[in-house]
Amino acid sequence: MAEIYIEKLNKKYGEVVAVRDFTLRIENGELMIFLGPSGCGKTTTLNCIAGLETLTSGRIYFDGEDVVDLPPHRRNVAMVFQSMLLYPHLSTRRNVDMSLRTQKMTKQERNQRVEEACEVLGIKDLLEKKPYEMSGGERQRVATAKAIVRDPSLFLMDEPLANLDASLRETLRVELVVMQKKLGTTMIFVTHDQVEAMTIADRIVVMHQGGVQQVGTPMEIYSNPANLFVAGFVGSPPMNFFEGSINSTDHELEFVHSSFRLVLTKETASVVREQPGDKHWVLGARPSNIDISANPVSDSLRGRVYAVEQIGKETVVIIEYEGGRIKTIIPPSFSYSVGDSVYALPQPEAIYLFDADSGENLIP
Repeated sequence: MAEIYIEKLNKKYGEVVAVRDFTLRIENGELMIFLGPSGCGKTTTLNCIAGLETLTSGRIYFDGEDVVDLPPHRRNVAMVFQSMLLYPHLSTRRNVDMSLRTQKMTKQERNQRVEEACEVLGIKDLLEKKPYEMSGGERQRVATAKAIVRDPSLFLMDEPLANLDASLRETLRVELVVMQKKLGTTMIFVTHDQVEAMTIADRIVVMHQGGVQQVGTPMEIYSNPANLFVAGFVGSPPMNFFEGSINSTDHELEFVHSSFRLVLTKETASVVREQPGDKHWVLGARPSNIDISANPVSDSLRGRVYAVEQIGKETVVIIEYEGGRIKTIIPPSFSYSVGDSVYALPQPEAIYLFDADSGENLIP
């Protein structure tokens, strides 16, 4: 196991900034997810930790030791990639054994380690098979066995499940978490899939344009997003946003949008009153926190059903209105058809309010 501390990591390619001022502490045995869209700097940061990329500036510490000047093979890290990097002409036993060839071990000791690693991943029956005789999930297990057989201080996983089908990805996701907890090894897992991140992480680092947007547990990030980017990126379906202003009427505050008006709760209003009066606002509402009705509702958004998506226990209704489209979630017992007129209004106790200029979430 290893405690990792990354201090003000910066990485540039010419004038292009790939990672900027990245600072993070990862505890011993923690499963940390780097989450963000393609090109946000996740993999570059991972490669810097592994020693595959040279830092422009900053420091990286493993258990208090500065490893910036150490080559990859001296950092005791194991990487698993999206592409499995198996030797096609070698059996599972020999593929996994290749990771131990540089260590001073007898053949018998290596054999034992290989079988123990394959036992952990449930692939002992594949020891004599070659990659072309296996499924994609089996090959990914073998690639993971190559990583854990070395007993590394740190696992680095770069979208290892991205090429698998959905059901297999879900199965292996669970197995990876069980393996990581069983071994107690620190793991950094890179993904752009926010559902994957939410289901397996101890903590998540949300990245955008090379910078850290927020660090927290999955529930912290979902329930209290730091800014507009995090709020829009984490959550499926994504949060709905409405730009507007806040007016004062009869001791109440209301959010005014071009298509609806919403009276704020006392708690929300008290936070708003502490803000400068010239602020521009964005109201955020998750699809599950928007009420819709076929009957007219005072001051509500009027639109029509653009599409209906059945997703098992819930139904997603996409509403088109003069200002754009929003998504709402309703129980399957409700029934709306494409073209129906509907009225929608965010639930006032469940809204978020963001500074339109900075993007900051102002309702903690």
